Amino acid sequence: MILVWLILIPIIGGVLAWILDRQSKAAGRWVSLIAMVIDLGLAVYLWIQYFDKVEMLGQGAWLAEFQWDWIPQYGISFYLALDGLSLLMILLTGLLGILSIMASWTEIQERSGFFHFNLMWILGGIIGVFMAMDLFLFYFFWEMMLIPMYFLIAIWGHENRIYASIKFFIFTQASGLLMLVAILGLYFVHHAETGVYTFNYMELLGTSMAPNVAMWLMLGFFIAFITKLPAFPVHTWLPDAHTEAPTAGSVILAGLMLKTGAYGLLRFVLPLFPGAAATIAPYAMFLGVVGILYGAILAFAQNDLKRLVAYTSVSHLGFVLLGIFAMNEIAIQGAVMTMIAHGLSTGGLFILVGGLYEKIHTRDMDRMGGLWDTVPKMGTAGMFLAMASLGLPGLGNFVGEMLALFGAYQANIPLTVFATIGLVFATVYSLWVVQRAFHGKPRESWGITDFGGRHITIMAVMAVVLVWLGLYPKPVLDTAKPAVQNIEQSVRIQTISEKTTPANDANELSMAEVEHYLKAELDNEDM
Repeated sequence: MILVWLILIPIIGGVLAWILDRQSKAAGRWVSLIAMVIDLGLAVYLWIQYFDKVEMLGQGAWLAEFQWDWIPQYGISFYLALDGLSLLMILLTGLLGILSIMASWTEIQERSGFFHFNLMWILGGIIGVFMAMDLFLFYFFWEMMLIPMYFLIAIWGHENRIYASIKFFIFTQASGLLMLVAILGLYFVHHAETGVYTFNYMELLGTSMAPNVAMWLMLGFFIAFITKLPAFPVHTWLPDAHTEAPTAGSVILAGLMLKTGAYGLLRFVLPLFPGAAATIAPYAMFLGVVGILYGAILAFAQNDLKRLVAYTSVSHLGFVLLGIFAMNEIAIQGAVMTMIAHGLSTGGLFILVGGLYEKIHTRDMDRMGGLWDTVPKMGTAGMFLAMASLGLPGLGNFVGEMLALFGAYQANIPLTVFATIGLVFATVYSLWVVQRAFHGKPRESWGITDFGGRHITIMAVMAVVLVWLGLYPKPVLDTAKPAVQNIEQSVRIQTISEKTTPANDANELSMAEVEHYLKAELDNEDM
């Protein structure tokens, strides 16, 4: 039942915040903050309770489950489950949820109750996405997080907010509909094979289908998830959405909503369609590398500080796509670590840009320069986050991107070499941002105050977690390990099946035969 409460608490908190805001704006903010603190507390409790059991439970086991027959005649259930991968994403959601509420404490003055209602429902939907093990329920939460984000950008965004919100909605909704078609296709294919209608993820795993059918269904999921990630060439909604969204919206977009795309690739594309995923893996890795280089080059070309940070997201998430489709344990571990570290470092950069915009009312770097002397605390935070973003050793981003590259090297050496160039580009644009905004001669005289206690607290929390991830990532890697191994082995089993059956039909092999071949392959690797 604790899994249900993880979703209900932000949803109820959002409704209460909207109601109480009519009496007091502060009450709405405090209710939202307390709700997310409780949610993060529950996630930490689950991590502490199950941390020692993660390794022991091993393959195919969930740390916690909740299942209730919702519409049984159509095979729809309210099925939630938690493994190490889901738990890490929920911990990130809780932490960034708290920090985004704190960051927007004074920014939002109009209709703040409705603002917090939308913010909390987005967070509830994201948590649902990370736990849903029924594909109908997953699609429900997937859509649930989109509509409040549309309102967040359209109502509290900047000058071009309507254009940005509509573009965001069209891209994500159209790709989501492709995924819905693929879900229904898988639903009917499974029924044709077994006679059972079900959206249950565990029952749909291993559904037998012709390779061309698997490819088309996989593409439905794949396009939806890389649009949300986002990957080149379906990334164009992201810079506009980030630039026009309020600070909390940008933090949630960069830190969490983009991660739902990467999570979908790991949770659904690879395990449900391992053969088709392996077939497109080189092309997906190529898109990842193009995103790394293209995002970095465009970031360097921006004068708008917020738009620059948005393009760095395209570049960094290219490493995630590269790691996922390298399809080995070390690369996928790197992708997971990059998802977490990028959420913190880029979320921190958006909070910094939002705080700066509140004071000088511009994001144009041509009007900045020399701000370090005026606001040294903001300058220090900017320098630290830029170092994290470029992948400085000792910080979380370095661990994630290095692991992704190590794993990618085993899968495709030329693409890994090109991806490594992206690290050089990241160093250039990160240092260039700090130089243009905070160093050099002041271009205008800004009579502004430095970060106060609230922003210092936010930056300190992010810094501590990024340093912890960089110096001692073992607890995170250990937590993700069983889920990552499950994903990697599902792909490997399919590959072995295809090698040993001319018809490419995995079901022609018994599980005993698959295990025999898998054991032989693992023994060969050990030798």
